[in-house]
Amino acid sequence: MNRSIAWPERLYDRLEAAWLMPATQRFAEQSLVVLFLASLCVIELSRQGLLPGRLGLLVPTKHFYAIHIAFGALLLYEVTGLIFGLARSVANALGQQLEILSLILLRGSFEELIHFDEPVQWEAFVGSVVDNPILHLITDAVGALAVFVLLGFYYRMQRHQPISEDAHDREAFVTAKKMVALGLFAGYVIIGLGCLRQLLGGEGPLLFFESFYTLLIFCDVLIVLISIRYTSTYRVVFRNSAFAVSTVLIRLALTAPPYFNVLIGVTAAAFAVALTQAYNVFAPVIHAANTEQNK
Repeated sequence: MNRSIAWPERLYDRLEAAWLMPATQRFAEQSLVVLFLASLCVIELSRQGLLPGRLGLLVPTKHFYAIHIAFGALLLYEVTGLIFGLARSVANALGQQLEILSLILLRGSFEELIHFDEPVQWEAFVGSVVDNPILHLITDAVGALAVFVLLGFYYRMQRHQPISEDAHDREAFVTAKKMVALGLFAGYVIIGLGCLRQLLGGEGPLLFFESFYTLLIFCDVLIVLISIRYTSTYRVVFRNSAFAVSTVLIRLALTAPPYFNVLIGVTAAAFAVALTQAYNVFAPVIHAANTEQNK
C-alpha cells in the first residue's frame, strides 16, 4: 500500500471502529435522553428567573425548545453514522442522507411548536396560511412520512454490484472513499466548532446542516470523479453522478421556504427511487449495447 495513504486509512479505520463500539453507541443513545431531560430542567430554571445574567438571556423559556435541542443532537448522531457509511456504499450513503432529511422534516414539525404559547391558543393562527405554524407542522410531518415510504422502495430496489471485477481495484476504491470520508469528518468537526462558537456568542442563525450538506455535495462529486479511475462504464458513471443530484436537492430543501422545502425534499427521494428503477431496468440493456459495439 502507498505509504502516503496508509496512515490516513488507519486513522479512519480507528475512528470508525471507535464509533461502532457498542459502548460508544450506548453512550450516545443515553446522552440523548440525558440531554433532553437536562434541557427541560434548564428551561424551567430560565422560566423561573433562576439562571444568572448572560446565561439567563441565552436560555429560552418555552419547554418545546427541549425537543428542538434533542432532535438536533439526534441528527448529529445520524450524520456521524452517514460519514462512516460513505466508504461502504455510495447507494446506501444516499439512503442515509434521505433518512436524515426525513428526520430534519420531523424536527421542523416539532420546531413549529415553539410558536405556540403554553397552553396552546389555537385562535391565534386561524385564517393564516403563509405563516401558519399548524400548516407548517402538518406539511413537514407528511413530507417526512412520504420520504420514509420512498426510502422503503429505494432500499428494496437496490442491487449492489462491485464497481470492478478486479479485487485490487475494489480495495483501492474503498481506500479512496475512506480518504474522502476522513476529509468530510474533518469538515464536520470544523463546521460544528464554528456553530458552537456562534451559539456561545449568542450569534445566529446556526446553519450546521446546510453547511454540512454543501460540503457533502463536493464529496459526492469527488467520489464520482474518483470512480472513473476504476470504471469508465457509462451506466455506472451516470448513476453515481445522478446520486449527487439528489444530494443537491436535499441541500436546497434545507433552506427552501415552508411548503417548498417539503416539495423539494420529496422530489429528491422520488428522484432517487426513479433513478434506481431506471438503472435496474435499462443498465443491462445499455451494457449489452456497449458490448455489441465493442465487438
